[in-house]
Amino acid sequence: MILYEDDFVIAVAKPNNMLVHHSSMARNQAEEQTLLELLDEQFGKSYFPMHRLDRKTSGIVLCAKEKTFVSSFQELFVTNQIEKVYYGVVRGFSPDTGEIDSAVKGRDANVHKEAFTAYKTLSTISLPIPVQPFETSRYSLVKLLPKTGRMHQLRIHLNKISHPLIGDPKYGDRFHNRMFQEEFEVSDLFLHAASLSFTHPFLNKPVVIQCPFPRHWHIIAEKFDWNLS
Repeated sequence: MILYEDDFVIAVAKPNNMLVHHSSMARNQAEEQTLLELLDEQFGKSYFPMHRLDRKTSGIVLCAKEKTFVSSFQELFVTNQIEKVYYGVVRGFSPDTGEIDSAVKGRDANVHKEAFTAYKTLSTISLPIPVQPFETSRYSLVKLLPKTGRMHQLRIHLNKISHPLIGDPKYGDRFHNRMFQEEFEVSDLFLHAASLSFTHPFLNKPVVIQCPFPRHWHIIAEKFDWNLS
């Protein structure tokens, strides 16, 4: 799905469980069609992604139409001139607001890089469904504002404050993940890159790009009576 397009860039909605492009860090990728391959197939043209989303994360991916445009947009990401808004569903009742300032490992696993995430809790729910070791289960809908873009940053940060994302097989809680699968038939990660806001480096105008939530989000929002708008 195309979310935004001009002469310089295209923004598309990446579904859960799709690689942006092949990477030496991704497992079993040879058989997978990547987002860039899908775009090439649909439009007969190569695009150049200017940031990354994890395979399991859904949401906006911004791509340059020509390689010469990439550096100008990447500069916005590097200098924190792009506001990124994510949403997540986490285990437990998260604090009303908070900031996580904790370094995470970069793509070189031996090097930690500074990382900063602000968050706000939008809704909570307690369910009469036992998840060990408790007789009930509690969840929060959170808005996430990352100021840096480290690999797995949001997944690591939320786990660090003991509110891991639901559906996260690496940093999450397997008991809660299993409950969502059994009770709601939902196994996808609840992390969605919902919007990007920036001043266009070539057109010199404000741009706001928004991405609709995937289907599994609407399933849970309806059951929990949460407002995603």
